This record gives sequence, C-alpha cells and structure tokens, in this order.
Amino acid sequence: MTYFVTGATGFIGRHLVERLLERDGEIHVLVRPESIGRLDALIHRWGGAARIRPVLGDLSKPLLGLAPAQVAELRGTIDHFFHLAAIYDMTASEAQDRLANVEGTRHAVALAGVLEAGCLHHVSSIAVAGEYRGVFREDMFDEGQPLPHPYHRTKFEAEQIVRQEHVVPWRVYRPGIVVGDSHTGEMDKIDGPYYFFKLIQRLGDALPSWLPLVVPELGNTNIVPVDYVAAAMDRIAHEPGLDGRAFHLVSPRPQRAAEVVNAFARAAGAPRIAVQIEDELTLGLADTSRALLRRLPGARTVRRAALAQVGIPEAAVDNMDLVPVFSTEATEAGLDGSGLEVPDLSTYAQALWDYWEANLDPDKFRADSSLASAVNGKTILITGASSGIGRAAAIKLARAGGIPLLVARSADKLEDVRDEIAAFGGTAYVYTADVSDPESIDQLVAQVLSDHPAVDVLVNNAGRSIRRSIALSYDRFHDFERTIQLNYLGAVKLILTLLPHMRARKSGHIVNISSIGVQTSPPRFSAYVASKAALDAFTRVVGSETIADRVTFTTIHMPLVRTPMIAPTKLYNSFPTISPEEAADLICDAIRKKPKQVNTRLGTFGEVAYALAPKAVDQLLHLAYRVFPDSAAARGQVGGDEVVSREQLALAHLTRGVHW
Repeated sequence: MTYFVTGATGFIGRHLVERLLERDGEIHVLVRPESIGRLDALIHRWGGAARIRPVLGDLSKPLLGLAPAQVAELRGTIDHFFHLAAIYDMTASEAQDRLANVEGTRHAVALAGVLEAGCLHHVSSIAVAGEYRGVFREDMFDEGQPLPHPYHRTKFEAEQIVRQEHVVPWRVYRPGIVVGDSHTGEMDKIDGPYYFFKLIQRLGDALPSWLPLVVPELGNTNIVPVDYVAAAMDRIAHEPGLDGRAFHLVSPRPQRAAEVVNAFARAAGAPRIAVQIEDELTLGLADTSRALLRRLPGARTVRRAALAQVGIPEAAVDNMDLVPVFSTEATEAGLDGSGLEVPDLSTYAQALWDYWEANLDPDKFRADSSLASAVNGKTILITGASSGIGRAAAIKLARAGGIPLLVARSADKLEDVRDEIAAFGGTAYVYTADVSDPESIDQLVAQVLSDHPAVDVLVNNAGRSIRRSIALSYDRFHDFERTIQLNYLGAVKLILTLLPHMRARKSGHIVNISSIGVQTSPPRFSAYVASKAALDAFTRVVGSETIADRVTFTTIHMPLVRTPMIAPTKLYNSFPTISPEEAADLICDAIRKKPKQVNTRLGTFGEVAYALAPKAVDQLLHLAYRVFPDSAAARGQVGGDEVVSREQLALAHLTRGVHW
C-alpha cells in the first residue's frame, strides 16, 4: 500500500501515521518547508524514516502546491489519500477556517483526482450536523440544519466539496470532540473540554471535594480519545466495500456534559455537580437573563473578562451544548471483529487530567509566570516586615530579585532582616514608622518616594489581633478603636497616600492581608474581624475605580499562621496552622498572578455554608463559643495559665482534617 497524508504533523494525523506504519508501504507526507523540522522530530519518534517521504507543498495553493514533477511521479501510485489538514478550533476566525477547511479541501480533492488515488479519505467533523435536533445518522448530510458558527459552516462546506467534486471514490470520517490519548493522556493543545480545566482546578483549590454543586442544565457533549479515532480510521479505510459513506467516530452513548465535568472533577479532587436545574424549572429566567445581559452596555465585555480569568473563550461556552445525537451503525459495522470501541471516559479521565496538569497548565508554563519575572528590580513596600509573615515574604521576594522596603516600628529587627537579605546578595531598605499614626505614614511615604523612583507593590501586612468575647468588651471600646486604627485606617491611609503615585504611573499592585475570619466569623473576634471586613469592603469598591489606571488589588484571606501575634493564646497550639513561609508563598502568588482574592478551602466553605444555612452556622459557632472560653489574658488575669479542655481538643482535632 502507498499512502498520501495531509495534516500528518497535526494531532490526529501523527496518531494515524503511527497506525499506518504498522502496515507495509510508503507514506508520502505533505509538509510546508517551514515545518520540516517538526516532521523530522516526528519521524524520529515514529522510527519509520525509511518509509516516510516528505512532499513539500502548501494547503492554500492549487493541487496543494505540488510541483508538476512531483505530481507526475506520484500519479497512479497512491492507494489511499488521507486529508486531515484543517483547523479544528472554535476560536479561529472565519477567514482562517475558510482558507484551511474549505479552500484546502478543494485543493486536496483536486489533487486526489489528478493523482488517480484509489480512495480519498476526508476527515470531517460532527460539526456538520450543526444544531440538528434529533438523531443525526451517518447517511445524513444536508438536512437544512442550522449552522451557527463559522467552524460548523466551513466543515459542512468542506464535506460538501468532497461529495460533489470528487473524481475518485471517497469515505468521510466525522470524529466527535477529540481529546488526548486514553493511555498516556497526551494532548497537543488547549481545546474543547480542556478550556474548562482551569476552572475545575480553581474550584478544587477553593472548595472541599465533598461539597455538592448545584448548576443550571449543561446539556450534552461527545468526546472521544485520539487513539480510538486514529485506530478506527485505519481499520475502516482498509475494509472493502465502504466507499461513498460517512462514519461517526463518536461515543455511541450520548454524554451528559455534567458527567464529563464530574469525571474530570474527580480526577482533580474538585467538588462535583450533584444537581442540575432543568430549564423548565427556571420558568424561562435563564433565557430572559441572557437576553437582558446582551442589551446592557458593556455586559459582553464583563462576560468576556470573567471567562478570560479562567482561560475560557466565549465560543467554547456558546457552543458547549451539543444539540444532535449521533448514530454509529456504519462505524460499528466497519469495526466488526476488530475489538475497537470507545473507552468510557471514567477509565481515562485521570490520564487526561494528569497530562494537562503536568504539560499544559498555563499557570505553570506561561513564560511570564515565574516570581522572578514578576518582581525582579521592583520595589515592594511591606509593613510589619520585622518578623513573621512580613519577614518571610521580604526574604522570598528578595531572593527572586525584588527590592523590599521594610517597614515596622522597631529598627533593630528590621536591620536584622535587611542584613539577612544582604547576606545572600539581595537588596532591602529599612524604614521605621507607626502605621497606626497618619502623620508617621505621611513621613514614611515622603521619604520612600524621595529615595526611590517608584513603589511598584504595597503589601499591607501589619496588623493587630484581639480575641475577647463581647461580654468582656462592654467597657473596652478602646479595643475596637486600636484594632481598627491599625488594621483598617492605617492600611487605608497608606493606600491613599501611595495611590496618586501609582495612578500617575499607570502601574501598581496592592496586597491587603485580610483574614479567614472575615469568611468564617469566629466567636470572640468581633473587633479584629470587623476591622478586616472593613478593609475588604474598601478594597472591593476602590478596586473597581482604578482598573483604567492599571492599579490592581488582591485580598488574601489568610488562615491561622504560627506567628508571635497568636503565641499568647495557647489554645491555638491545638489548631491547624500554616508557617510564616507558607503564608509568604500566598503573598508571592498574589504579586505574581494578581488575583482579586486568595482564599482557602475552609474560608470559602465558611462563606458558602453561611449563604446557604446561616442559622445552622450560627448554632455551630455558638457551640465553639461555649467550648472555647476567653483566655486568661482576655479575662484580665495577667500571667494566668490557659487550660485546654478535652472538649476543646476534640473540636480542634476535627478541624485538622480540613485542607487549607
């Protein structure tokens, strides 16, 4: 057998060539001159150098750009002409789709005729069915189905060209949404369901895996692994008596999109969909809401920005629901006796997820994602930098090439941090200031801007914590005044003083260290949580005003950290905490990625639980209030010993199973 293959360096094409190499004969591969290096690498991988014949050409040119001498040499020698070269991408422009899918197919059909090929094998797509309602059979083609997207239209036109302009026998293959290899998970790009992997990953980071999700009806889809597609094409292409037919290379059982999401969520350790709300139950509210949003000025921009945060293109959402159902009788007959069948997604979802996470996750492999590229040479003002979280963050940022501006009340401790940074070749500067004093902040900022051309990042880390029940606070209004003066007013004053500088430069990022307490409302922290909640609210409001000036904000809802601030409360020794270094990692990620918020699973769960069942949460928190009394210090017993009861240890032990 002798073969001619277009698109052999593409994802499906290279898997097909691997199958063809298991047979006898030469394989002529169309390749552009600039892609010779890529083909050479694949030939090395295939191990079939002696049987692969590169043919220089171009999909966009008549007869695929083959020289007359090449056409003459190949005429009458090709048994099977496989045309795979096309754009398989819902996000491509219509001009790109038309050039590759329509004109490229027209040139391939013409070349197959000139070469007098034994059979033309065209790789089409289930996209030709568009939004046909009902079962789309393999013997169906032009049924007047709506074709809403350029990809649908160009794949339909390409198959139409094969059917109407062929001069040699033909066979058409319509794969479903092709994903990676079911054994290795290998995939070459982010496409199809992979667009939603980042969202699934973030849900897994933010929420416990056992939390059930309630979502609107997601509809159907149909995904199939590339190794099955290549193997089925190879088998059917070599079976006699099947010319003039189309074959659906799809899952024979319609796949609910929610089932697919849950398969990948299970692989990711993310929460799974438990309930889908059917469209009928929403009384048309979903359609009405979408219609209203389309009319609102800027609504599409907001939607696009929200999807971009998790790397989902609008086209992927708009075409997520696959309307037709596809029959597979012809395919099953062609594969009879081969043992080939589509594997259940549950058997290979983990392989797909693992490969994506190791090789395609954009957060790992984006060129500018490293901390060094984000902070190298930039000045980062950190309050509370003399110890704990501030100190650990300053050291990590300095190691990455950042220039920390260390701020605290104690010069001696700050100088120790500066000396530690200098010891490994980093640079840091020391500034003493009382962040709870507005005049001290004015002096601080004036000095900093005199010494440095810019402040690129501000980390509001300095804070005060008070754990005292409201029953012991009736005559301690000063607790609230002191806490809010530092945690809220001090941070706001520093932001207000630096913000004009950042807005004028059209550059700046502000990281505010908030608390998991804002999300979970623990008893006895009314003064502390209120001060942090005020800062959260300020940040949300101001953050929307500074977008055009490229000044961004991140709020970190920090979990319990082992720092001197919590040392007086011995009870905390029984609770799960993170180290200052782990807390510093959260700050570094906030500077690197610039998210709106950095949350923990426990904190997010607290917010969701309170939104769903506030009274139940109050009862649970009241139980914690009764089990964990005020400390000796809170009761005014200076030097008193704190006794941790068996009940306290039991409740603390329960929280140890919660992943931050």
